[in-house]
Amino acid sequence: MDLVLNVADYYVLTPYVYPSSWPEDGALRQIISLLVLTNLGAAILYLGLGTISYFFVFNHNLMKHPHFLENQVRREIKYAMTSLPWISIPTVALFFAEVRGYSKLYDNVTDSPLGWPGILLSMMSFLFFTDMCIYWIHRFLHHKFIYKLFHKAHHIWKIPTPFASHAFHPVDGFLQGLPYHIYPFLFPLHKVLYLVLYIFVNIWTISIHDGDYRVPSTLTGVINGSAHHTDHHLFFDYNYGQYFTLWDRLGGSYRHPSALMGKGPLDLIWKLQAEGKLGDNGAKVNGHVNGRAERGAACKEE
Repeated sequence: MDLVLNVADYYVLTPYVYPSSWPEDGALRQIISLLVLTNLGAAILYLGLGTISYFFVFNHNLMKHPHFLENQVRREIKYAMTSLPWISIPTVALFFAEVRGYSKLYDNVTDSPLGWPGILLSMMSFLFFTDMCIYWIHRFLHHKFIYKLFHKAHHIWKIPTPFASHAFHPVDGFLQGLPYHIYPFLFPLHKVLYLVLYIFVNIWTISIHDGDYRVPSTLTGVINGSAHHTDHHLFFDYNYGQYFTLWDRLGGSYRHPSALMGKGPLDLIWKLQAEGKLGDNGAKVNGHVNGRAERGAACKEE
């Protein structure tokens, strides 16, 4: 994060915002700057990437599903934008520790004892480490004594859109993001790679909520895609992983995506339309509106 802070200081904060009596390495100034930059960056990544995914990737036919809520997109955005500032507070504490030099982040490839192979190795270890941690944190958040307090809010969106990606309770959002932030305190990582991975994590989080269920057949059993994660939202006890299916398989929580077996959300929509129970605009023929489950709509109620 000090790369972003240095750029902001050089081009904006030092010449236009802070008085000259506030040194760039002052703790208070760094905390304030990190709070602003973290919130601004989170909003840009969430709204920018979410909007691109919503208009160019997300299958809008899913909005006809019986479990798609009324005004759901607006509600997802409102919930996320309310939670992100709270999530940023403990996150900034970790960013501040990075900026003050307490992490194992380094500037140059030559600082790695393995050179360029070390860059590749750290990228892979970051993905596998965070995937493992998030799996167990996610399962913990599904514990009956924890779920209703922190994680249930995210499961309101049973047919999620890309904007559901960051629509978490603040405690939930911080806990699931924690592995990304503690990795550089445990393992060496190049600063530029860390920034790239941070952006990638946000893209991936949006992608598993984007309703695009296409997965190359050779990767279906390995990669935890949108089809896998949609089943997590629908059936609750399966597919907790972030990138891979490894820990779900080891933990006995893997479920082959229903969308890849002709039993997914879109299949239900087509079935209801063929039976005359669902109009082309998603309205129920019996007068019900979206947000009320149709009998037979596959979903586990928590």
